[in-house]
Amino acid sequence: MTIQPELLLETYAAGIFPMAERRDSPDLFWVDPELRGILPLDGFHVPQRLRRTLQKGPFHVTCDRAFEAVIQACAEPSPERPDSWINDAIIETYCALHRKGHAHSVECWHGEALAGGLYGVALGGAFFGESMFSREKDASKVALVHLVERLKAGGFTLLDIQFVTDHLRQFGAVEIPRDVFHERLKEALKGKGRFHPEPARSG
Repeated sequence: MTIQPELLLETYAAGIFPMAERRDSPDLFWVDPELRGILPLDGFHVPQRLRRTLQKGPFHVTCDRAFEAVIQACAEPSPERPDSWINDAIIETYCALHRKGHAHSVECWHGEALAGGLYGVALGGAFFGESMFSREKDASKVALVHLVERLKAGGFTLLDIQFVTDHLRQFGAVEIPRDVFHERLKEALKGKGRFHPEPARSG
C-alpha cells in the first residue's frame, strides 16, 4: 500500500501522517495525535555537552545527498527500538516525495561512512520531522542542530516532531493540544520556507 505524493501532501496539510504497525507490515494507518509534539524554533536548546561536540566538528554534514540511505537506516532495528513503524510502503512513498522536492534528509558522515541523520517533509513554512538514527554517538543530535539552523535560515516557522520523547525534550520539545497544533499549522502553511536557503550576501 503506497501513497501518491500528492495525497500525502494533502494529509500533512491536514495535520495527519501515516505509520505502519511493524517493519514487515504491508499496511499503513493514519495518525492525528490528541497531543502533538513540536520543537519551537525560537526556543531550541542545545545542551552544553553537545555544544562541545559541535565545536570539535566530528562529522561532515550534508543535506539530500543520501535520502534513501537515511530512511533505510531509520527503519533498521536498534537496541532502543527493536521494531520500526517504517515499512517498505513508507520508504517507497517518501522516496517518491523526495524526488518531487518535498522530503529532505540531513546526513552526518564520518569519512565515507553514514554515521547518522534524519528525514522529514517540508510544506509551506512547516517542516514535519519523521525519524532519525545514529550509528555513532551524537550523530543524530548534530543532524538535528543542523536541521534547526537550516529551517531558521529558510524562513520556516513550525517544526513538527509528532511525539515528544526524553531524547527530544532536552532540546526544548513540548506537547500542544491537537486543535492548537492545527491552528499553528494553518498559519505555517501560509509561509514559503526554503529548505535550501540562498547564501547570505555580504556587503
